[in-house]
Amino acid sequence: MSKTQREIELKLEVFPADGETLAKPAVPEGFTSGRASTQTLQSIYFDTPDHALRRRKMSLRLRKTGKTWVQTLKIGTGVNGGLSSPIEIEHPVSGRSIDLTAISDAKAIRHLVDAVQGQALSEMFETVMRRTKRDLTAPDGSMIEFALDRGEIRSGDTCTSLSELELELKEGAEEHLLTAARAIAGTAPFRFSPCSKAERGYRLLSGETTASLEPLGAGKLGIHADETVEQVFKAVVWSCFEQIAQNRLVILTSEDPEGPHQFRIGLRRLRSAFRLFSKALQPDCWRALDAAARDLAVAAGTVRDLDVLAEEIVGPLEVDAPEGLSASSLLSHLSTLRKGARQELEQALRAESVNTFLFDLAIFAQGNAWLPDPAKAGSGTISRYAEAALNRQWRKVAEFGKRIAELDVPERHEMRKALKKLRYGCEFFASLYPKSRRKPFLNHLRQLQEVFGYLNDVAMAEKLLGLPVPKGPGAPSANQAAGFAIGWHRARAQSVWLEARKAWEEAATARRFWT
Repeated sequence: MSKTQREIELKLEVFPADGETLAKPAVPEGFTSGRASTQTLQSIYFDTPDHALRRRKMSLRLRKTGKTWVQTLKIGTGVNGGLSSPIEIEHPVSGRSIDLTAISDAKAIRHLVDAVQGQALSEMFETVMRRTKRDLTAPDGSMIEFALDRGEIRSGDTCTSLSELELELKEGAEEHLLTAARAIAGTAPFRFSPCSKAERGYRLLSGETTASLEPLGAGKLGIHADETVEQVFKAVVWSCFEQIAQNRLVILTSEDPEGPHQFRIGLRRLRSAFRLFSKALQPDCWRALDAAARDLAVAAGTVRDLDVLAEEIVGPLEVDAPEGLSASSLLSHLSTLRKGARQELEQALRAESVNTFLFDLAIFAQGNAWLPDPAKAGSGTISRYAEAALNRQWRKVAEFGKRIAELDVPERHEMRKALKKLRYGCEFFASLYPKSRRKPFLNHLRQLQEVFGYLNDVAMAEKLLGLPVPKGPGAPSANQAAGFAIGWHRARAQSVWLEARKAWEEAATARRFWT
């Protein structure tokens, strides 16, 4: 007999090395836990040759547990913020072959027939997982099934590993999923799973990489003019969350300098969002998250600053250095410092406080506790708010711009930060305006940022004089290279500062696309 239900799951991707600890997790405060059980699950996924089910956000699988086979049809298989809530129709079958006649849900059959259009269904890929699960009961009686899956996704001769926490709400309040996940994850680094096991299988089938973690940039937010301020704020915060969480894992698994860079950008975007949307939030409700984001940005900043010193300040001078002066000793010294700084950052990012920050941010983003008046939720659309928010930030930039010829180095730094916040705001709201309308102003803004960014790098180059002095036979050469690098960039900065003043004059007279 088939069973139809709506499944609500929260999925977290974790490192395989943390599997043993997570198999015996701490019980969330106030919860009670049932006994754990472990079993092997083999799941085989079916589709048409042109992947019609995937396009319709459906999946059809057979799962073998022991000697028992169960067929499951899922409708609405997308994952958003680690959460999925598909309609699930399952029933037992006799063996490794699908039996569509067993599906008694008439509406589900119509969806399936309409998707397949008479094409044959065949095996696409399979997953083999070792699942450890237990039941959790919240203080209010809500029931959650916790499962740790460790195994592989296979397609032909290729495979990719996966370690994933799943928390399925069996009964009660959805809010308990995040509460339970926070306690269970503990210190284990994680990100909310970006896709289902089925989608991972399709990606493996098509040759896409699923195992490696790539640095994640901001991406585009496809917001619409009829969306409310609350809806857009949630989308913006969640975009920041995903960028922060994924790049944390990149830092922990690779030496890619783009990881710390994008991690810090995600934190800065978040802090800018709090301020741009502050008029729509309860006063100070975001301050604790903002402080945690600031501290993490400072920790990542040490690594990023050393990366910039090596790659953008010293590295390019190897070609321009005078005869007899080599930058190799200084670059070697910077490499040693970078390795030490990365190790410190990695240690900091494994702290439980980072998980606490991420879960608090997720709960903040998905909830409405920040609304100043819940009764007015959804009452205001984003268009008018975006115009006012960008105008406020523009005025902050313009205050510096009016005195640009007189700005000292600290004030130039503050103007650069104000420009960056304006740029983030423009990116948040970009899809509200035609590209042809926003492009000219954004080009001016981008040019200004590049100029001020370089000037900031030059100011940071002064740190070369404050670095620990290298020892050994290469020390004199390294110190000479540091002096040459600082002098070379100081001289260039004089002409670049003239470019900054000209770029500001052009930006100040350009049409602001949001007005």
